[in-house]
Amino acid sequence: MSHASMKDVAALAGVSIGTVSNVLNRPDLVRSVTRRKVETAIAELGFVPNGSARQLKAGRSRFVAYVALDAANPFFTDVARGVEETIRQHGLSLFLCDSDQDPEREDEYLRDLAELRARGVLITAVDPTNPRIAHLLRRGIPLVFVDRLMRGGPPEWCAVGVDDVEGGDLAVEHLVERGHRRIAFIGGPITIPQVADRQSGAERAIARAGLGGEALTVIPTVGLTFADGRQAGEKLMGIPLRRRPTAAFCANDLVAVGLLQHLTQHGVGVPDDMAIVGYDDIEYAAAAAVPLSSVAQPRHELGRTAARLLLDEAERGSDHVHEQVVFSPQLVARASTATKS
Repeated sequence: MSHASMKDVAALAGVSIGTVSNVLNRPDLVRSVTRRKVETAIAELGFVPNGSARQLKAGRSRFVAYVALDAANPFFTDVARGVEETIRQHGLSLFLCDSDQDPEREDEYLRDLAELRARGVLITAVDPTNPRIAHLLRRGIPLVFVDRLMRGGPPEWCAVGVDDVEGGDLAVEHLVERGHRRIAFIGGPITIPQVADRQSGAERAIARAGLGGEALTVIPTVGLTFADGRQAGEKLMGIPLRRRPTAAFCANDLVAVGLLQHLTQHGVGVPDDMAIVGYDDIEYAAAAAVPLSSVAQPRHELGRTAARLLLDEAERGSDHVHEQVVFSPQLVARASTATKS
């Protein structure tokens, strides 16, 4: 495979070699329009900066990277443990990257991992359409999507995930069975595929129960943190009592715990006044002041399976067959949705 040079990038982008160097090393000095031209040229040519020359001469590095959506969420660190358990058996180390749900930060990590010639990359993507993902593949770096399934046609890469539509359905079906007819879905942004799928599952359960569209109130959040859950609690309490939902399905457990904190601090009883279901079933869920019902995902097994697929592709190359492995979620019922005695 031929390797593009900085001169090739400069020619394609219509800029000087010095400008290309600035984009790579001091991007704050380059206008955004010019920077985008150079970055597009880099992606098209598959250019790898000279800073990685020693890595290239020596062959691939001895690390696998996992670009997690939010390393503050125990769900992703549990997935990472599953990855590490598997790759250490092959003499490799794990490099954990935290995109913090920021597309630009994710993009920077992917750029750096291409330069460092990672043995492989696992990613829970903020932006699954990021062209740098395809750039990694063109560089021959295996990639596996984690906690996300690819739709439509034969897979171009491996993916491991849980059926989040089914998970959302399970959560809301559980609330409907406990007599709730006004339910809130809390989570966001909707551009995150897992959030969109969980909301779709909630809507499916509402429709199957024969309830009208008004039975589901969507309260979007900026992110998926404790703080987002508390802010959603403020919005929920702002709805007049006669129209206020009596139950909430949160897109993850951190949001659910934040919501629980806000409600209990304001004298709202859980589950008597408001039932709550979370998602992921992290340790915080069972340990909360009111143990939370949650939709469980097999966190460690997600990581182990993703790592096995990545290693297989790294070892077999073009003989590797891409797979999508789908796990089934399970509803774990606890005190936050218990029926009144």
